[in-house]
Parts: sequence; structure tokens; C-alpha cells
Amino acid sequence: MPRALLSVYDKTGIIEFATALHNCGWTLVSSGGTAAAIAATGLPVTDVADITGLGPILDHRVVTLHPKVHGGILADRDNADHVAEMKLHGIEGIDLVVVNLYPFSSNPSIELIDIGGPAMVRAAAKNYAHVGVVVDTADYEDVIEMIEGGFFTIDARRRLAQKAFRITSSYDAAIASWMAEETSDREDATVPPILTLVAERAEVLRYGENPHQTGARYRLPGVESWWDAAVQLNGKEMSYLNVLDTEAAWQLVSRFDQPAAVIVKHANPCGVAIASTIFEAYTQAHGADPVSAFGGIVAVNGEVNADTARAISEIFTEVVVAPSFSADALEILCKKDNLRLVEGAAPFHSMAIDVRSIDGGLLVQSVDEVDEPLDDFTVVTERAPTDTEWSSLLLAWQTVAATWSNAIVLANGNTVVGIGGGQPNRVDAARLAISRAGDRATGSVAASDAFFPFGDTVSALAAAGVTAISQPGGSVRDEESIAVANTHGIAMVFTGTRHFRH
Repeated sequence: MPRALLSVYDKTGIIEFATALHNCGWTLVSSGGTAAAIAATGLPVTDVADITGLGPILDHRVVTLHPKVHGGILADRDNADHVAEMKLHGIEGIDLVVVNLYPFSSNPSIELIDIGGPAMVRAAAKNYAHVGVVVDTADYEDVIEMIEGGFFTIDARRRLAQKAFRITSSYDAAIASWMAEETSDREDATVPPILTLVAERAEVLRYGENPHQTGARYRLPGVESWWDAAVQLNGKEMSYLNVLDTEAAWQLVSRFDQPAAVIVKHANPCGVAIASTIFEAYTQAHGADPVSAFGGIVAVNGEVNADTARAISEIFTEVVVAPSFSADALEILCKKDNLRLVEGAAPFHSMAIDVRSIDGGLLVQSVDEVDEPLDDFTVVTERAPTDTEWSSLLLAWQTVAATWSNAIVLANGNTVVGIGGGQPNRVDAARLAISRAGDRATGSVAASDAFFPFGDTVSALAAAGVTAISQPGGSVRDEESIAVANTHGIAMVFTGTRHFRH
């Protein structure tokens, strides 16, 4: 008679599963709360303690860690020596291991580091040739169907074993990440000698960067993400680019305390504005570059009302992300079947590292924090910015840090009017920003994501009517740029921090 060992934290469906096994002629072995739950139904169940001759010890830290348990799981039934040893030591085989682990990620603590569970799971997965392993309640129905049908094949057990190793790997990664927090003051905390990075698939995307590519969004164990709490209210499934652009728009708009709107196209902002209302912010942001905004992503940091919805509905838009939508706004926007509406909370800023793939490996860096206080900015010209210029400079600085480098951003009042990003040199970036701004460049301010190597960019901005500039500083030719600014009466501020975004 085959034996199944059941020991689960999440008891969803376990009684039904145990009942089905019993009806198929299986002997049930269990421990702790799982054994009690099964016994309460009247099903016959053998407690692990009756097999090991030892009850739980050390506050239940040791329950199943015993040769009569692990020997029964790990024995190679085709190996005569193994069979003989089992008989010698009174070990009976275990043919199915059903375990799910303590929810460490949801409530990290030393006592929620499961030891016995992963040990049994790994043992069963290693011995998949003879033992089945189930770690996910979603697999109960399929496993019972296979057992009842007599086709619980080695291939099926191999697939379950693969899943089991993924689960234990993810579990260990969550523990390692949690423990790493205790060494966060170490120099190598962000870039440790061994990077433990395991992710679970959260959703399959419509396609990848291009329609012929597959794509998916993954989540890191134990890491909170605004994506996991977000709700899509309308529209087609998200694609890889939809997710990237929505993330970029949502991260930027969430930096502002006042009503704000951000429009992103191809991961670059093409419209940014703050105003007294969301409607005003959106109309100003869209007016900054309506050509680029076509087919873009709209993010606002307040509720989308009917007026805003009507304005958005007039332009082809891929995604609208907001903290909420009024009922009237939903009625208007949901008429567009393909328009994706995403309702989400502010980003949690929970990631400490930025990861990108390269051939054969990964590039890892700490996340670029964009939160320079005004006290750290240094006025380096004869003239300091006015209060109005300061406000515009901060808007431009936040935007330029979210733009692909090399980047120059022009802001006039509370609206970004020109963005030049992704250029091989800073002069071209300035020219592009000026061109997009047009007449609005007059009286605007400019932000640069990196220092000016020469005074030519300052000259170009001055010719366009720019009145104030922020830049990190740090060039050996800073004095040249400062001198050009003074010649034109431009206020220049050094922020002290570069924000490249490649």
C-alpha cells in the first residue's frame, strides 16, 4: 500500500486531497496541525511521531528530521542494497510528499525559517524517480487525477520536482535577502560576492518588446510592488513595453506632491506638468509635445474625473494609470476597448538594486535616488534664481533624471516645454529640447543630467531665451560655463549629483 506524507502550513484543500488519496488506497502519514486536521475528519492517519518513536522537540524545530522519514523518502527502490538497509532499520517507503512552507516572506522571522519542510521537499524532488512531491495547492486536483488514472508517470513527477526546487530556491533567496538587511552597512551589501536573485512569474504579458517575442513580469519573493496591488480596469493585456512605459510614468508622477500629469513614450517623458487640478496638469502636459504623446502612457497622481477622461479619450493612448477613476470617467474611457486603465497605489520604492542582463551575466548597481534637497544646491553665478525659477528648475531636474541621457529639459512655469534625451552629445540634446519648446523656450529654465564639458551648450540655451540652468557641475571647464552664464545674465545652480539614465 503506497504511503503519503502530508505536512502543510496552508491547509487549503488538504482534507479533500487526503480523502481522495485514502479512497485510492493510500496510507496517510502526517504531523502536527495537519495530522490533527485530517484525524478530525475521521480519516485514518499515522502521526510521524509513531514512526520515529520521538515526538516534536525543541519547540517543534525538530519533527520530521529523522532517518525513518528521510530514509523512506530518499531510498532508491531499484537498489537492492537500499532495500536491504530499509528492512534492516525498519524503514518503510514514502511514495508521495505533500508540503507547503511557512510563509516566511509575509512575516520574516527566525522561527518562520522552515527547516524540516524544505528538507523533505528537496529529498522527494531528488528521488522523483520513485517519489512524487507536491508543493502547490493548485496541483492537488491534477495529481489526484493522475493517481486515480494510473498515469502518475516519471515525467509528471519530474515536472513536480522541478517546481519543488524552484520553490525551495525562492524560499532560500527570500531568507538570504532578509538576512542581508542586517549587513546593509557593509560596503558590498548592494553588490555582494554572490547575488541571490530568484523571481516568480507574476503574469504572462501580451508579448515582449516586439510581437514575435514572449514576455512576462516576475516578482521577487518578499518584495512589495505596486504592480501586485494594481488593478487593470479595462483594455487588452499589457505588453512588455506597456509595463516598462507605465513604470516610468508612474515613478515620475509619484514624485510630485501637487496635482501632476506625466506622459511617457518609449520610456521617455514627453509631457510633464503640475497644476492646481489633474485636468489642468494633463492638458498642459499633453500640450508640451502632442506629436510624441500620440500612443503614449498617461500617469496622473490624483483621481481621473470626467473632464480629464474626455480630454484623454480624444487622443490615442495606450495606458492610463492613476490612483483612482471616477464612475463618470470609467464610463467614458471604457468605451475604448483597447485602452488599458490601471488603478494603482504609489510606488513602494522597495528595490535596492538595478539589474540588467548582459551576455552571460548581469550588471548590478544601486538604485539612483533622485531627491536632492535645495540646501545641497549651490548657486555659482553672479545672479541667483528667482523663486519662480527655483520652482521650474526643480520640475526640470526631476524630469531630466527620468530621461534617457544625454538629456536636457526645459521648463516654463509648472510645465515642461522641451525635452531632448538619448543624444550622443549635450549640444544636440539642448538643440532638440529648444526645437520642441519653440517660442516657449523664452523665459524657460533648463536642467542637464550631467555637467557641461564646454560653454557651447550654455550659449545655445542662452540664445533660446533660457534664464536659469541647473547642472551637476564637476567639469574641469566649469568656469567656462559659469562665465558664459554670467555674460548672458543666466542664473546657474550646481546640484552636485549626476543622473545618467542609459
